[in-house]
Amino acid sequence: MFKFAKTLTLVSIVGILTACADSASINQQAAMGYRDMINEAKSQNQIDSNSKTAKRVHKIFNKMVPYANRENQTGQAFDWQIEVIKSKELNAWAMPGGKMAFYTGLVETLNLTDDEIATVMGHEMAHALKEHGKKKTNLSQFTNVIANVAQTALATQIGSDSSSIVVGLAKDWGLDKPYSRSAETEADEVGLFLMAKSGYNPEAAPGLWDKMQKASTGSQGILDKLSSTHPSDKDRQANLLRLMPQALALYKQNRG
Repeated sequence: MFKFAKTLTLVSIVGILTACADSASINQQAAMGYRDMINEAKSQNQIDSNSKTAKRVHKIFNKMVPYANRENQTGQAFDWQIEVIKSKELNAWAMPGGKMAFYTGLVETLNLTDDEIATVMGHEMAHALKEHGKKKTNLSQFTNVIANVAQTALATQIGSDSSSIVVGLAKDWGLDKPYSRSAETEADEVGLFLMAKSGYNPEAAPGLWDKMQKASTGSQGILDKLSSTHPSDKDRQANLLRLMPQALALYKQNRG
C-alpha cells in the first residue's frame, strides 16, 4: 500500500470485508462506493484523463488487465476500472472487484518508470485478486462505513482543499488499510509475476522500495507507518530478489 494524508479522522474507513460476506456482494458494494467517490472527484475536477501521466497509467493498466484476468481464481469476473487522481499524495489502491486509482503525485514526484508503475499496479491488482480485503470486515460493516464516509466527506468538504474528499474516501484503500504481513508479502509476490507476465521488467521492483524510502526521509516513513503489519523494505527486497530468477524467466517469455 502507498501513503496518503490524514485528511479525515475515521476509524476503519471502508473497513474491508471478511469471508462471512460473499465475493459477489463485496464486489458490488465496492463498485457502488467507487462510483460515488469518482463522481465526487469529477465534480471537483480531480480526475486526470488527458495528461501524459494519465495516459501512461492507463496504457500500463490496459496491458496488465488481461493477465490479471487469467490469475483470477475468485469465481467472480472483475470489472476492472482505473482512474488517475490529481493529487500530490504518493498513493495507489485497489478495491475488491478491480476498482483502482492511481495518484499523479506517486508517478511524478518519484519520477516512476513504466516498469515501476507496473510494479505498483501489479501489487494493487494482487490485493484484489487474492481478496485480501474480504478477510478484514463483514459486509454490513462495509456498507455502513460507506455511508458514513460519504456523509463525513461531504461535511468536511466545506472550506477544505478540493482533494480532501478524494483522499478521505480512499483512506482505507491506501496505506492505512491494515493488511497483514502475509497479505503484503503475497501481493508483492503475485504482483511481481503479474508484471513480468505482462511484459514489464521485474528487476524494477526491488529498487522501487528504495525510492519510496528516500521519498519519506525526514517524515513518518511511507512504509513504516504500519510497521507492525508491513514487511520492512529490506525483507521485501530480499524476498523479491529470491523470486527474481523465476520472474525474469516469465518476463523473457512474454516481453515480445
